[in-house]
Amino acid sequence: MPLAGFIGGLMIGIAAAIMLLGNGRIAGVSGMFARVLGLSEGGAPWTIALLFTAGLPLGAALAAANLDVEARFPTSLGLIAVAGLIVGIGTRLGAGCTSGHGVCGLSRLSPRSIVATGTFMATGIATVTLMRLAGVTL
Repeated sequence: MPLAGFIGGLMIGIAAAIMLLGNGRIAGVSGMFARVLGLSEGGAPWTIALLFTAGLPLGAALAAANLDVEARFPTSLGLIAVAGLIVGIGTRLGAGCTSGHGVCGLSRLSPRSIVATGTFMATGIATVTLMRLAGVTL
């Protein structure tokens, strides 16, 4: 599994570099999705944003069809959709998502992205720690 994670991370980094060097744009998922929905005027051209956004679930489906992957969701799809909406609102408020800040922003040494990524990580660590202390398992 570490090799697969390394290869996946390498592919994400290469894709982000191609987007930045080839198009001059950050490959943040929330920005791309906002562009597709017409919520953002700037950023990548609409067609590129659409292809980038569509490639996420298509890539996951392709991987699931060709690899021995089991996806389990510990709750209802409705709750997952509500959680996704809340995350989407947070990415608009935070001027970017984990991919934009963590992959693209950190590589450019953006102070805003350094703070945002530190906040994401600290919040995630605190949440997992609290859940484990409370005996909650997924």
